[in-house]
Amino acid sequence: MVLVVDAANVVGARPDGWWRDRAGAARRLLDQLERLPGRTARGAEGADVRVVAVAVVLEGRARAAGQDDRVPAPGVHVLLAEGSGDDAVVALVEHLQDELGEGDAEVVAVTADRGLRARLSARSWGPGWLRDLLDER
Repeated sequence: MVLVVDAANVVGARPDGWWRDRAGAARRLLDQLERLPGRTARGAEGADVRVVAVAVVLEGRARAAGQDDRVPAPGVHVLLAEGSGDDAVVALVEHLQDELGEGDAEVVAVTADRGLRARLSARSWGPGWLRDLLDER
């Protein structure tokens, strides 16, 4: 599975003061997401899934987290949305689905945004699932 993460939605799902430092909150999320590629975990629907890659969309002030000199871990890709983060997520999902052949990894978006979910051509799981997974040690 390839996860496409709506970073703003995932960060905003936990009221931990993220709004005071959006770039810092996004950087912490990126650091956590680096543990996922290559990992097998329980998916939101109960079956085990293997995460082969994670693509994260950063928008607004959170984009600064993807503009530093740090190189993401293998299997983690950061997309800096020029405009709407939702538009970038939709475009990225469609691009990945076109790139992946039949039988290759499935694309799953992580967001709770109902409007975004309605626009997606892929399954989507909520940020609570991802947060729980990232909280596991």
